[in-house]
Amino acid sequence: MKAPFLLLFLLATTLYAQAQGYAVNGAVQSAQNKETLPGATVQLIRLPDSVRTATATDKDGNFGFQAVKPGQYALQMNYLGFKTFTRTVQVQNAAVLLGPLLLEEATNTLNEIKIVGKIPLGSQKGDTTVFNAGAFKVAADASAEDLVTKLPGVTTVDGKIQAQGEEIRQILVDGKRFFGEDAATALRNLPAEVIENIEIFDKKSDQAEFSGFDDGNRAKTLNIVTKPNRRQGKFGKVSVGMGPDKKYMAGTSLNIFKGDRRFTINGLSNNINMQDFSVGEAPGGGMRGRRGGGAGISTTNNFGLNYSDFWGKKMEVSGNYNYSNTRNENNRLVFRDYQISRFYDQQNSDESYTTNRNENHQFNFRLDYKINDRNRLLITPRFSIQKSNSSANTIGRSIFDADSTNQTYDATTLTSTDDLSNADNYSYNLGNDINFSHRFNKPGRTFTVNLNTGYNLNNGDTYRITNVEDFDRPDRSIYLNQLIKAERGGFNWRANIALGEKVGEKAQVQAEYSISNRVEDSERLAYDMGEVDYTDLNARLSNSFESDYLTQQAKTSYQYNSDKVRVQVQAQYQMANLQNEQEFPTTYRVNRTFHNLLPNAQFEYKFTKTKNLQIDYRTNTNAPSVTQLQEVLDNTNPLRFRTGNAGLVQAYQNSVNVRYRSFDTETNKVFSFFVTAAQTNSFITNSTLELREEDAAWLGIAPSLGAQYIRPVNLDGNWSARSFVSYGQPLNLLKSNINFNGSVGYNKTPGLFNNEMFFSTTTNYGLGASLSSNISENVDFNFSTNANYNVLSTTLRRSQNNNNNNFFNQSTNLRANLRFWKGLVYRTELSHQLNAGLSSNLRSTNYTLLNMSLSKKVFKSQKGEVSLSVNDLLRQNISVQRTQTDAFVQDTQTSVLQRFFMLTFSYNIRTFNGPVPGERGPGQRGPGGRGNMRQGGGRNGG
Repeated sequence: MKAPFLLLFLLATTLYAQAQGYAVNGAVQSAQNKETLPGATVQLIRLPDSVRTATATDKDGNFGFQAVKPGQYALQMNYLGFKTFTRTVQVQNAAVLLGPLLLEEATNTLNEIKIVGKIPLGSQKGDTTVFNAGAFKVAADASAEDLVTKLPGVTTVDGKIQAQGEEIRQILVDGKRFFGEDAATALRNLPAEVIENIEIFDKKSDQAEFSGFDDGNRAKTLNIVTKPNRRQGKFGKVSVGMGPDKKYMAGTSLNIFKGDRRFTINGLSNNINMQDFSVGEAPGGGMRGRRGGGAGISTTNNFGLNYSDFWGKKMEVSGNYNYSNTRNENNRLVFRDYQISRFYDQQNSDESYTTNRNENHQFNFRLDYKINDRNRLLITPRFSIQKSNSSANTIGRSIFDADSTNQTYDATTLTSTDDLSNADNYSYNLGNDINFSHRFNKPGRTFTVNLNTGYNLNNGDTYRITNVEDFDRPDRSIYLNQLIKAERGGFNWRANIALGEKVGEKAQVQAEYSISNRVEDSERLAYDMGEVDYTDLNARLSNSFESDYLTQQAKTSYQYNSDKVRVQVQAQYQMANLQNEQEFPTTYRVNRTFHNLLPNAQFEYKFTKTKNLQIDYRTNTNAPSVTQLQEVLDNTNPLRFRTGNAGLVQAYQNSVNVRYRSFDTETNKVFSFFVTAAQTNSFITNSTLELREEDAAWLGIAPSLGAQYIRPVNLDGNWSARSFVSYGQPLNLLKSNINFNGSVGYNKTPGLFNNEMFFSTTTNYGLGASLSSNISENVDFNFSTNANYNVLSTTLRRSQNNNNNNFFNQSTNLRANLRFWKGLVYRTELSHQLNAGLSSNLRSTNYTLLNMSLSKKVFKSQKGEVSLSVNDLLRQNISVQRTQTDAFVQDTQTSVLQRFFMLTFSYNIRTFNGPVPGERGPGQRGPGGRGNMRQGGGRNGG
């Protein structure tokens, strides 16, 4: 009873404690006519460390900052067409009421134009890199993605945007979440012309931002700061297209911004492999190969909503809903070269024809309620529902060469497989996070309570007919006609209490306690075909299992923070209890308790305001999943039987991350360096056992020649390392920006083969370069090339086996957007893929993808566009991929969408309330300032 009493006492204390900070309120008006200025950017800069807090004025020109700590601050205000306003503010023991602050209009002088012409790319402020959007020239109708991919240190890997070597996980617009964690959709829905600045940083968790203590939960985040005069209005795009062979595309993307209230609606229907909301994209510049580059040929219907607003003055809300319905047809070729086998050389080849149908609903919501200056409540519910159906027909064979003395490959067929399957699945996930935070009257004293809950359910029925013909021993051929009914469900919760205290002027301590529980149930029942229906329960392939994982953690932390140095150390004790219980076909229980000490440390040194170094050391544990624990035989692949292992224990990992960033604002040179390394004890990996005839007794089926039995086990010796370096600078001679990047990665994975321990290693070397134009909106291009060399090895490979599974890949891309005579626009995308070292059985491994379009801007405003485009003009598009496991190297080739033509009409929606950069109103001159640098921004305004 002590813990609940203590919790009630602390909660009661929060209701009576006094506020730590004070409010700073004011209003912004024009000095000439005293008109209010809605959407003005207001920054409160703490002196002397320059920590910034930003907001924007509301529709009446008012602004406010809450919970401001006592001290001296600089207040800075910006509004397009007006001079920057700065004044000093002293916060002591009461709220600060500033009253109306008057901004003077800026003059559009020749000297000012010259200064704007030399606008810097950006700056480095602590761990935040800030880029000036006006310093990067893009086409007038470019998306935010077009702009972002020109930034130094930003690259695109496998269709995902990375910054400083890490994937962008979250997009914010003016500090507010935009489309949750769907970064791609967020960037493709915003036009580049509305962007003023782009900030890239590692966002900490809500609790860490409030308490000042880093809990290690970070997400690489990109915050888009919009132009003040683009925060009121409607913008987006509507597009329809038709082509031969019944190809079609229709979609819309509409954003409605009204100060803090922001609403986005998307819709898309097509059969040309577009999976996102890139409506109106003709093949060529901006397409990025998203059409025809994926596996299979898809027909897709998508719908999405995004909403954010303030409900009253204290409650900020945001949410998004996405619906998708996709049908995909795919012809897939798979070739496996087994690195570990008792044969000299064993290979497997499969050709499958699949049809997949997926229907998804996903909803996320966030309610941030600032009760008052000292109390905050954050609630973030979420849920998703998925229905899917898949059918597949797979024909495969396994071959080997038992004689290592042959000069030429002498293959013998082991088995031939014919598999037909149909599966229906239904799943849903429901979760909710509640966070309550309180600041006491004493500066630096904080109290936080978190409660996280989640529930998931996954049901599925799979019908399969499998025929495996063994050419060595026909009596061991396998015929299966089965129904597999699977049901998995789980509930998890976590509660956390943290209390922080300031120690002196520059240090803080924090005590924290958390308890969490994860309960999972899994049932897999296999039925063989009886006389009429699937009525014969196969007990050997069935199992009912439950796992219960309870953890408790106690943590103390100390943090020192000065102008130059930030140091934080943490000591955490964890007790974890893992209980596994099997009910069918036999009953047994496993109960294990683990005790771990988990230290963490962080160090940050700021050489200057634009150069900093961060070093993080972390430890964590990872519990096995219910699938890994469940000891039920899975015969989905009769040549690779699988089962779980109820005796698995949690893995323990040590990791180190080093980051260095610098930004020379005088030369616009950007440099970043990132290194990470991790070592894991009790790593969860695989044990592979080659099956022999005598294994039929416990396996319940006579194994074919070359069949394997795979089971997860815990082994030591796993570690990985990766480094990434990026450098960028302007090339004034070409009016372009150039970027270079390089990476080295290494991964060492332990495994067991026939009870003998071995290690598989992968070493990757990468080099890349890109050149992006910064000439004008009429000449926009981006050239990039990235090369990777992968070295694969295993300690079990026999010396006489001369197979070389090293491979090389180089991807070179050119995107160009040229606008010329009377609104004509030519777009092209040229992509070349070079692959060396892949399986010779693949139909093709190298290709050149050429897409292009010719468009004509229409209407007086040139908001409309008619485009004739062609995708894959050379008809060479393919999709190949290499993967490595502990046992084999696999090359996969899938069917893709090839050449097609399309006639498209698109219309840009641009209606803004306020002055438009570069555009003159009646009796007015252009407002000047940075907005003038973005050519065409005014022409697209409504």
